[in-house]
Amino acid sequence: MPPLSLQSFPLPVIGLAAFSGTGKTTLLEKLIPLLSAKELNIGVVKASHHSVDPDTPGKDSHRLRLAGSSQLVLSTPERSICYTERADRSDPQLMNELQLLDCNRLDLIIIEGFRDVAFPKIELHRQDLGRSLLYPSDPNIIAIAWDKPLNDNPGLPQLNLNNPDQIAEFIYSFWVKNSFKETSQ
Repeated sequence: MPPLSLQSFPLPVIGLAAFSGTGKTTLLEKLIPLLSAKELNIGVVKASHHSVDPDTPGKDSHRLRLAGSSQLVLSTPERSICYTERADRSDPQLMNELQLLDCNRLDLIIIEGFRDVAFPKIELHRQDLGRSLLYPSDPNIIAIAWDKPLNDNPGLPQLNLNNPDQIAEFIYSFWVKNSFKETSQ
């Protein structure tokens, strides 16, 4: 069986691409309930450049991880948490992170981060931040959500960054077009 790739991944994947401080997480907090209201089960993969450990020192799961477990699933009636330790402390690979998700329980995956990986993305742009646009050098950007109209015409759908309903509709349309694609065997 060939290795899984983004092209053969069984679910539609779309990302929010932007520089830090643009409001990716804030927008995502608004988009998830809007898309969930359309009966979509949303999975999210969020990249972070910070070291985060949500475990509690002294608890069984933390002790087992410190003992050397490479992976640990903490299972409770409310949720399951999968800890995967990276001995080499390398940057995570998007495909590896996607494979941690239970695709049988999801309809769509939204990626926050992994800006340099090739997959469909909506660029978020705030003119007041003074950052350059990503779309000229990223052919995977399929739309731009801005806070003020762009001076040039990128030839891509333009969305209002302050209108989560409009962005949710765009993502829903993306899901409709991509939800029944055939995966390669």
